[in-house]
Amino acid sequence: MAALSNEVKAFIVQALACFDTPAQVAASVREEFGLEVSRQQCESHDPTKSAGRDLAKRWRTLFEDTRKRFREETADIPIANRAFRLRALGRMAEKAESMKNMALTAQLLEQAAKEVGDVYVNRQTKNESPHDNVPPTRVQVDVVDARKPDAVP
Repeated sequence: MAALSNEVKAFIVQALACFDTPAQVAASVREEFGLEVSRQQCESHDPTKSAGRDLAKRWRTLFEDTRKRFREETADIPIANRAFRLRALGRMAEKAESMKNMALTAQLLEQAAKEVGDVYVNRQTKNESPHDNVPPTRVQVDVVDARKPDAVP
């Protein structure tokens, strides 16, 4: 296990606090710093896991502060915004349709409708009037012999 600089440790702790998996964090460290870090080494920086139970107070505090801020500031994340998601789904649907992938297009359109809300379900509002709620007063049942071509009720 390689000794990590404070900068790399802070990066790992903050990424884990933002709910990234240890595998994602290891890949990010490789990309960002050019260091090979195992998933287990990343997990040892997560105080919510048993591997991170002995994490230093400094990193534990950073983790808790980052997680709190992450949960409070979801509005700043573009994908948390409905308009952003709908625009992305629209672009994907257009591309799928141009590729003649109608099944994917239908799925994307369904997802967009679900995203909007009541558009996907077939709900029609009924105009409430007193005459609509009146129970029937007379029911007539006629028996007709269907074997006869000129049968009249």
